[in-house]
Amino acid sequence: MSLLTVEGLTVALPPGGDRPHAVEDISLTVDPGEILCIVGESGSGKSITANAVMGLLPGGLPVRAGHIRFEGQDLLALGPDAMRRLRGARLAMIFQEPMTALNPLMRVGDQVAEALRVHGAGGDAARRVPELLAAVNLPDPAAIARSHPFRLSGGQRQRVMIAMALALEPTLLIADEPTTALDVTTQMQILRLVREIQSRRGTGVMFITHDFGVVAEIADCVAVMQHGRIVEQGSARAVLDRPQHPYTRALIAAVPHGASGLVAPAPSAAEPVLRVAGLRKTYRRGGGWFGQRVEVPAVQDADFTLVHGETLGVVGESGSGKSTLARCVVKLVEPESGSISFHGKDLRPLSRSAWKPYRQKIQMIFQDPFASLNPRRKVGETIAEGPITHGLPRAAALERARDLLRLVQLDPGAMDRYPHEFSGGQRQRIGIARALALEPELLIADEPVSALDVSVQAQVLALLADIRGRLGLTMLFITHDLRVAAQVCDRVAVMQRGVIVEQGSTMQVFSAPRHPYTQQLLDSIPGRGWTPPDLTEAA
Repeated sequence: MSLLTVEGLTVALPPGGDRPHAVEDISLTVDPGEILCIVGESGSGKSITANAVMGLLPGGLPVRAGHIRFEGQDLLALGPDAMRRLRGARLAMIFQEPMTALNPLMRVGDQVAEALRVHGAGGDAARRVPELLAAVNLPDPAAIARSHPFRLSGGQRQRVMIAMALALEPTLLIADEPTTALDVTTQMQILRLVREIQSRRGTGVMFITHDFGVVAEIADCVAVMQHGRIVEQGSARAVLDRPQHPYTRALIAAVPHGASGLVAPAPSAAEPVLRVAGLRKTYRRGGGWFGQRVEVPAVQDADFTLVHGETLGVVGESGSGKSTLARCVVKLVEPESGSISFHGKDLRPLSRSAWKPYRQKIQMIFQDPFASLNPRRKVGETIAEGPITHGLPRAAALERARDLLRLVQLDPGAMDRYPHEFSGGQRQRIGIARALALEPELLIADEPVSALDVSVQAQVLALLADIRGRLGLTMLFITHDLRVAAQVCDRVAVMQRGVIVEQGSTMQVFSAPRHPYTQQLLDSIPGRGWTPPDLTEAA
């Protein structure tokens, strides 16, 4: 008997949606010890399916038809108390956005212990919490347990969520994009951890992802969703190597394959647009009357240059200093030493008011679109805010915002909606539109496509390449996806623990890495042994 059986599930959308149903007449099964990967574009109904199984659908999304049977029980017939007893103990879920799923006022260790305590295992929390944090490869588990979520990087927060979900070793684990925010080495560790628990406990896994490398690495079966329907499902090998549906073929055709025509011609040897030399940033924690002061070097003596029209990729593990480096360049973080020269002008000593003219020329796409967009402002106002601040009339700024929404493949009607009304991938596209609103010369892109499914990812990368060629845009491109870096970057800098350990042309670094850490990153790319089939007829 299957561990989970979904039969004819239909979930309605509120009136006025872009379609009548979030998911429509879908059927799938997960057997004990099986990993089912559900793939599809943002908004295809993947997360709605997962939330329906967990009994976490909001009131505005009623189930209109179907059954969800777990271990023979129809979950749709259970009351709230019965579902609460199942969740965490027998059913567990890793959520997509850890910053919104974690309590910002509670220490991380207390939140993991709470999951144990609610289900009667609290007496073992002192031993289990450090073990769980260590199992997901968090450094210094005792220190992490004492930290609040905002003290951790995006990848570290995601690993805390995974530790909480695995705390009671559930029978069915639902993972909603659990490795999206993680670097390749941690991603591989998490995939191996899921595989280990699945094989040791016979756990069934429903794994939602947009990364076909992950699918190739762990999936036994695959279900492909489009517009709320399952359009293709079967064994992983059949779907990956011999896709039948045009939509599946289009998704696989969009997987980054490495260097491509998206890379612009080699830049000239002109005066650098950006030159960073000897940059250092150290975070200091603790101190005071009773605490011990701890210094964490985030960036150590970083040196690199960017010339007009060039894209430099910065890759490395979570916590390696990539985002701190980017934030130093745009003066969101103050470095202790070094220089940040833009067209020969050192920006580091400038006050924030003196920096304002450069804000128009240097823009940033942030890693977490949910945290970086104002939840109380409509999307159109958010995109238009920068141009209005820099003197563009309001009407012209709003018209530019409409044009930019079209540019990032969103309907201009999104102008009057709020961030929470969009999917994660759509919010990322809004963040890109906002960064482009001032038509910057230098774009700092901090994981700009990490939250996007492969088809939208391909569109956004093509969009950035088009803008780069048309406007002569120069980019500092931060990513944990080495396949994306290979596709879009002229040069690559590899960071480890705040130090740039290797840099050079993308082809040189990825084909003949000199540093052992670079080799480790390349060896950890999920699905590295899978070569996407040639789908020249993909839609």
